[in-house]
Amino acid sequence: MSEAIKWIGGTTVVAVVLLGSAIIAGNTLEARNSAPTVEAVKPAQVALATPAAKPSPRPFAIRRVLPIEGPIKYGEWHWNEEGAPAEGPIVMTVDLEARVISVFRDGYEIGAAAVLLGTDEHPTPVGVFPILSKERHNVSEEYGNAPMPWTMRLTNDGVAIHGGSTVELGWASHGCIGAPDPFVSRLFDVASKGDVVIITRGKKAEVGTPLA
Repeated sequence: MSEAIKWIGGTTVVAVVLLGSAIIAGNTLEARNSAPTVEAVKPAQVALATPAAKPSPRPFAIRRVLPIEGPIKYGEWHWNEEGAPAEGPIVMTVDLEARVISVFRDGYEIGAAAVLLGTDEHPTPVGVFPILSKERHNVSEEYGNAPMPWTMRLTNDGVAIHGGSTVELGWASHGCIGAPDPFVSRLFDVASKGDVVIITRGKKAEVGTPLA
């Protein structure tokens, strides 16, 4: 897949109008329909370097996507802040078709991972959601005190990004976005209350495309 193309969702225009400038992207997750389980993929970890780029003026566009080889598979995650601005708005995108979350700082993708999503009976909602609250150590009373560390709540009825999930084929959530613990712990550290999460269904955008 070209490094200059990312999948973004169909609510791009709404996100831009509501939020001024939103970076919308995601990597394609390889579809797997036959095997009951998916072999875990060794995460591609990159040593963090001192960010070098300067924050972009507003409005801004997608300025960089991570050079990930091939579609992101279950169990795979990437995090690389090298060359990204030290400051700037954090925007997260979730592509329901690709089953991938991407994290951007000032237009630079710094993280991406395969995620668990909801089912048809308990779907993950589409739209633009600010982080309402953060809880480092959270358990779900509704689901037998299941651990959900690094929780970032998106709605008042329980939809959140969180860890503690088995991210592989055959598993699903009740509408939440479950990410691998090593990834979501990094996301929890850089994300703040009020940062935007844009949940969409597959649309392409090129690096350099202005979003506001």
